[in-house]
Amino acid sequence: MTDDTLLPFDLPSVHRKKLTVDFAGGNQSSNGGLLLLRQAERKLGVCRRLADAMPDRRDPSRICHDMFEMVMARVAAIACGHEDAIDLDRLRYDPLMKLAVGRCPDSGAPLASQSTISRLENAPSKTEAARLTTALVDQAGTSVTPRQQEILDIDDTFCAAHGGQQLAFWNAHHDERGFASMHIYHVASGTPVVTILRPARTPKGTEVRTVIKHVTKRMRRHWPRTRIVWRGDSHYGRVEAMEWAENNDADYIFGLAGNAVLDAMVAETADYLRFHHAMSSQAKLRSFASFLYQAGSWKRPRKVVARLECSLQPVAGETGMRQEVDIRYVVTSLKGSAQHLYENVYCQRGQMENLIKLHKAQLASDRMSCHSATANQVRLVLHTAAFWLMHGVRSAIPQTSPLARCEFATIRERLIKIGARVIEHIARIRVQLPTSCPERALFRAVALRLMPSGP
Repeated sequence: MTDDTLLPFDLPSVHRKKLTVDFAGGNQSSNGGLLLLRQAERKLGVCRRLADAMPDRRDPSRICHDMFEMVMARVAAIACGHEDAIDLDRLRYDPLMKLAVGRCPDSGAPLASQSTISRLENAPSKTEAARLTTALVDQAGTSVTPRQQEILDIDDTFCAAHGGQQLAFWNAHHDERGFASMHIYHVASGTPVVTILRPARTPKGTEVRTVIKHVTKRMRRHWPRTRIVWRGDSHYGRVEAMEWAENNDADYIFGLAGNAVLDAMVAETADYLRFHHAMSSQAKLRSFASFLYQAGSWKRPRKVVARLECSLQPVAGETGMRQEVDIRYVVTSLKGSAQHLYENVYCQRGQMENLIKLHKAQLASDRMSCHSATANQVRLVLHTAAFWLMHGVRSAIPQTSPLARCEFATIRERLIKIGARVIEHIARIRVQLPTSCPERALFRAVALRLMPSGP
């Protein structure tokens, strides 16, 4: 029986010429940018690294899809905007998708289906999923050329649950059940270090210490002479994490929740700031202070930096304005002036919010719809691998191009979602992109820059 979706259909005429549409254009792909993703993988090797760490309990004599092909297909599909495993039921016949994993576009067999990919995500045990997560840390350690000191940012983001899933907790702030996946980035290079699935609650001190300890020790295998600095908000400024860092030659700069004792220690500075703001014509006035402070649960005093900002704020229910001082605290083991540590070191963590947005919103890493927490952790690993491929493509864009600092959604629209005709000959495979492609010069430049160097 003829498939009705392949039959031609008519649209309104153009200049008295009948307009007919069909799906008989031959072996074509709507994801021409898969060629760039393939080159990025050949350069970075992130999918190959994950495939080597993925458990494979299948009978070797019956294997149709090797581990790398399945991992690469899943990760490339995510990068192309197809975040659901069921999308592979259609993409498995895509000629460029087959080309990306190393199969011939015409003569090569179709790729793995949705059911096979779902089994792949659910196959690892908890220990094996941890091994996959560790492989991401190794990817970051080998891909970044370290300096004398490197800062790692740590934060979490809420992801809504899709049913009765393991580790899904009720979050009163978001008024729904979900997860708070933990993200760690090397912001200087814009690359992810690791992403960890966890319940939607504030992390405990022992949990923060465990993550910082394991990541630091693993990164030091690749950065033996680099001093690692941990940066995060007050959720991660736990005494257990700070003590571990101090005892293991690591540094930290964390947000610190305010209290009456801290406010009393900067009261004189706040009064001084109010006076000068009242005498000044500036809308806002800032001041900084640093001092030693020891909380009740701390065994020793630590350096605290305070940022005070005085401004006029509207009064609720009234028409007038009132002078208010906003105070933020940071606890750190770093040396330097209070202003430098706050503005030039701590505040730079704001860039991490943009990286989380790329990971969560533009690569759909919040699509954790598996029932098992381990399977959802595997999904996070695969989405992080897609981040690496997209970052690899963006890094190859010349700095003179307006797209050099664009978001992943823009890269997908301008360089990935391009129609391509694929022709397989006996000794050659030809990929023909549209003559009217708006970014054809940039596409060529990126492809050549992703080519491996050397003989």
